[in-house]
Amino acid sequence: MARVIRVAAIAVVLCSMALAEGSERQVVREQLPEYPAMLKKMGIGGTVRISALVAADGSVKGTKIDGGNPMLAELASSAVKKWKYAAASEQSSESIEFNFDAKLATVRVK
Repeated sequence: MARVIRVAAIAVVLCSMALAEGSERQVVREQLPEYPAMLKKMGIGGTVRISALVAADGSVKGTKIDGGNPMLAELASSAVKKWKYAAASEQSSESIEFNFDAKLATVRVK
């Protein structure tokens, strides 16, 4: 009986960890990065991936660049640090993807 309870407890913990990692919290306030004119003119664009560590209160505690052009990634990372997410019971990690389109001179969040 004790073994069944232990196994059930471990299953609950693992499930809650999986849910916390794959969370997609609602963005309450976002700021898009400014697309520098020089990079647009040079045709530099592409996709940038950022991971954000979001506190329980919804503030962004930190960011990590997961891929993309380093210049664009720094701009995206700085913008995400100003975002605000909906509050939750615990901190979470959120994945964000930006598409910098040099031809259209736009930045979109995927």
